[in-house]
Formats: sequence, C-alpha cells, structure tokens
Amino acid sequence: MGFFDSMKEVITQKPTNLKSPYFYKIDSDNEKQLEQLKEFYKIASDNVKQQVERDIKMLSYGIAGENNVAFELNNSYLPIIVLHDLYLECDGLSAQIDYLIVTTKFSLVVECKNLIGNIEVNSNGEFIRTTEYNGKYKKEGIYSPITQNNRHLEMIKKVRSSSKNNLLTKTIFEKSFDENYKSVVVLANPKTIINMKYAKKEIKEQIIRSDQLITYIKKLINESKNPVSFEKQMYEIADFFLNLHTTNNVDYTKKYSIDDSEEKVSEKKEIEPTINIVEEAPLYKDLKQYRYETSKAEGVKPYFIYNNAQMQELISSMPGNLDDIKKISGFGEVKCQKYGNAILEIIKEYRS
Repeated sequence: MGFFDSMKEVITQKPTNLKSPYFYKIDSDNEKQLEQLKEFYKIASDNVKQQVERDIKMLSYGIAGENNVAFELNNSYLPIIVLHDLYLECDGLSAQIDYLIVTTKFSLVVECKNLIGNIEVNSNGEFIRTTEYNGKYKKEGIYSPITQNNRHLEMIKKVRSSSKNNLLTKTIFEKSFDENYKSVVVLANPKTIINMKYAKKEIKEQIIRSDQLITYIKKLINESKNPVSFEKQMYEIADFFLNLHTTNNVDYTKKYSIDDSEEKVSEKKEIEPTINIVEEAPLYKDLKQYRYETSKAEGVKPYFIYNNAQMQELISSMPGNLDDIKKISGFGEVKCQKYGNAILEIIKEYRS
C-alpha cells in the first residue's frame, strides 16, 4: 500500500484497495437486547418468566446463526463490504436486515435462520417445521423467510428510489433493481435437515446452508452481467444504508404487558432487605441521574443499566476499579465495559 493510500485509510477510516471482507458495521442490536432480556429476567414476575426464557433462547439461537455467517464471510477473501444488523424504517414500515453485503457487482440481502427441527418446503412455497420432543413429533407452519426477504427488498427499493433526484434516474434504478439487489436465506443450523423435493425452482435457488454462502456469492458474481463497481461506488452504497440505520428498541414492559406500577413494586422489593439509602445523598442522586440519562440515550428502561439493588451495592461497596464492580451481582464483562468507567468516575468524587 502506498503512502497516499495509507493516509486516505487513516483519514476516512475505510480500507483502500479492498482485497478481503470489510465489516463496515459489525455491531448488533440483538446482543444488546439479549443483555437486556437477561437483566429483565432477574426481576420479572413468575407469570412472564417462561416467556422471557423462551425469548432469551430464540435470541441466542439467532445470534449464534449470525455468528456462523460472519465466520464464513470473514474467511471468504472476497472484496466485499458487510453491514450487519440494519434496521430501516420508512412510511410506518420497518425491516431488520441480518446482513447487507455490497459486492463488486451487486448487493446481497442475507436473511439468517438458525432454525430448530427439520424443514420441508412444499410446492406452494410453505415452510413446515417438524420437531421431536420425548419421542413425539410435532409439525407446524412457520413464516416464510423468502417472503420476509422479499419485503426487505421492497423496503430497499422504496428508500433507494426515493433518493433519486429525477424521474430518469429513478426509472433506470427501478428497471435494473433486480440485477443490482439480490437476496438469499441462509440456514445456519448444521443439524437442520431441509427437504425441498417439491419446492419450486425459484424457491430452491434462494435457500442455502451457511457453508455454501461463499460459493453462492462467487457464482452470482460470475453470472452477473453488471460492470465491476469501483470501490468508491461500493462505499457510497454502504454509507447510504448505514446513514438510514436506526436502533431497534424493544420495550419489554409493553411486550410482556407490565406497567410502571409493577416496575416500581419490583424495585421497591429490592431496596427493602439491606441498607437504607438516603435518597437525598449526593452520590445516590448522581448515580440515579447517570442511570436516567444513559437509559434515555439508549432507549431502555433505567433498571437495564443497573437496578436499585445494584445501585445500593455500588454505594455500600464504593468500588475503586472494574474488578470491584464485577463482584456485584449483575455486572458482567459487557456491562462493566459499557458503564463501569463512568460509574467509577462518579464514585471517585465521594471516595475518602
């Protein structure tokens, strides 16, 4: 790499002369939601705990599946730009895209499914799952990931088309859309058996396993008649969608039909057993204010940052470093990395 290319990379924070995959957006709202769910489970009432457990399990499966796809992409040696977990909104509609892969010839929307059980796709395009539990088999229809991906493409077409400056460019874009934007469903669970014997050809062509993804992308690139895009054009597409991305916040109090009074009762129960915190104490106010501001910034409930019992422990133990904070129940590695230093700075003002 030449000197000017090196300087450009430092300034723009974008690799030049792409020769391998670049994860332009690697973070995921799912990781944050999983952490929130685990915190929520600790204070959830018995009547919703089973539902929370189920959501934790399903979210964990989804994250594991996306990690499998990330592994394949990372080891592909393809000059691609990868956007992970995009959440787009337009005209009251929304789309959560697991992966948007910008290649040198087209963009690929990947819907990742880490499904449990065996899947059959019939001639009508219906997805039927068979699961086994204690020797008994259960069949159920599931929402078609092909339909889900088609809706993602419609969203992309809508937002991209509306950004065109005039009727001519808009018409050209819409006419060539199917060549420039493609989709695929990736089954990330290696144990899942899928039967597509009676599925239509167009359905079969859109469903693959994670270990087939790179071969699939290379095949599409070789078959594409599109001209090879310059690196600048690839980043323009990636930037367009990254700028549209918004955080997908899930309000679990609404999902599980929990009102504010239940939260207050739950927090009140946590306060009673141990130390009596004087709410007028400056440290209490500062920790509570930080919790409030952080929860607003992240769009979550305050007790997801730390609940009253944890705040009580912070005040009683007066931690001096991250290891001290980790000794408090509920403060794991992720939470300490996100909030630990800010908490230590607050407490530092009150340490003798």
